[in-house]
Amino acid sequence: MLKGISPLLSPELLKILAEMGHGDEIVFGDANFPAVSMAQRLVRADGHGIPELLEAVLELFPLNHYVTHPVMLMQVVPGDPVETPVWDVYRGLVDKVEEGIDFAEIERSEFYERAKKAYAVIATGEKALYGNVILSKGVIG
Repeated sequence: MLKGISPLLSPELLKILAEMGHGDEIVFGDANFPAVSMAQRLVRADGHGIPELLEAVLELFPLNHYVTHPVMLMQVVPGDPVETPVWDVYRGLVDKVEEGIDFAEIERSEFYERAKKAYAVIATGEKALYGNVILSKGVIG
């Protein structure tokens, strides 16, 4: 056990966060996301929602300032009437650690292609539809 690190962050996830380099991306997949078929490295976080995992990770994880959008969301498919209030939660969590970060909304198939190339995918129990998010790792100055 370590002080100051959320117990939501498993040793496996901490190792992956530490291994990641500048520009590497990590995907937080909701419960419907095809994480197993997408992941080069898969971390299981079943039973946990993305907001609480994101809050814990953002305490340790620098966001990438060398890209326009270090936080990427899966865009709602045109015509789908789904609301995405969880996105406002994500924005609030990011703003707590760093204000002014721009989010991108990426078309579904493009999001999947990006996820296949990501350093790791975290499979969560998040039930919010379109709850998926990608973070791009920055540098510590």
